[in-house]
Amino acid sequence: MKDLKYLAALSIPVTAVIGLLYQGFWMFLTPVYSFVIIPILELLLPQNNLNYSETEIADKKLNKLFDWMLYLNLPIVYFILIWSLMTVKSSPLETYEFIGLTLSLGMVLGTNGINVAHELGHRQTTNERFIGKALLLPSLYMHFYIEHNYGHHLHAATKEDPATARYNQNVYSFWLTSTIGQYASAWRIQMKLLKNNNQSFFLVQNDMLWYTVFQFSYLITVFILFGSVGLLFVVTAAVTGFLLLETVNYIEHYGLLRLKTESGRYERVKLVHSWNSNHVVGRIVLYELTRHSDHHYKTSKKYQILECSEESPQMPFGYPTSMVLALIPPLWFKIMNKRVPKEMILT
Repeated sequence: MKDLKYLAALSIPVTAVIGLLYQGFWMFLTPVYSFVIIPILELLLPQNNLNYSETEIADKKLNKLFDWMLYLNLPIVYFILIWSLMTVKSSPLETYEFIGLTLSLGMVLGTNGINVAHELGHRQTTNERFIGKALLLPSLYMHFYIEHNYGHHLHAATKEDPATARYNQNVYSFWLTSTIGQYASAWRIQMKLLKNNNQSFFLVQNDMLWYTVFQFSYLITVFILFGSVGLLFVVTAAVTGFLLLETVNYIEHYGLLRLKTESGRYERVKLVHSWNSNHVVGRIVLYELTRHSDHHYKTSKKYQILECSEESPQMPFGYPTSMVLALIPPLWFKIMNKRVPKEMILT
């Protein structure tokens, strides 16, 4: 029964459903739950830095229940997306309700969409990767699959990585540099892959081209079925979703720099190059994303067996709480700057 704790990650979509049912100020339940209630719970509940035994790890690694809890997010995300669009089209929403629903859907797209897609994007099976890419579509962030797997994991905690925040860079500046930088990086990676394989731009192997086609087709379909208001709604929800991702990116490697070896190349990614948190609520609702060092150290590890290491730098708060702090740059810098090792500062 303890393995079912990750179903708590579905509490975020549940709050969005409540908002759709009752409307009014209930439309804001998802952002209030995500950035007020969860941070309060993280402050009240104790941390858990225990790791599983080798026997437990072997068992959990093979248990398909953990995979199906991820797959379940696909129908849930699209169900809420379609229901939200139908509500926008059929119900005369007040402006504040429209904003609340946009934020709620965006948070579902960011947590149960992009975050789950991130986990599935590291899997080796085609079906799992397909589900991951389908979850990226409503956030208009399908290029994340290419850049994250072939760019970020190679360059994390270096000046070459657009998804690593520099020391004293505020989150709002990072939103701009990371969003633009990752998209440009994804195209560079794609063009390099095509060139290395002597393949033409207009071939089925050009994933970035297909991602563009799929995303524009999605937007055109929404416009035809739900009009300009529906189009505005899904675009703003998508922006909310991927800015949620970029805020997570911001706190994951903030200010950390991999040192260079005598050869002039960066050292390999170590456990000290990502910020971690053992606050239980954030761990569960984000499918152990908060044990980020172990994820970078061995990307093939499934979320349920990621481990805590004393070597990893620890955040004073959970990821949801830290995201709120990041939105207040002076407070973020005051808390985090003193925690960045002086010899590892990325400027």
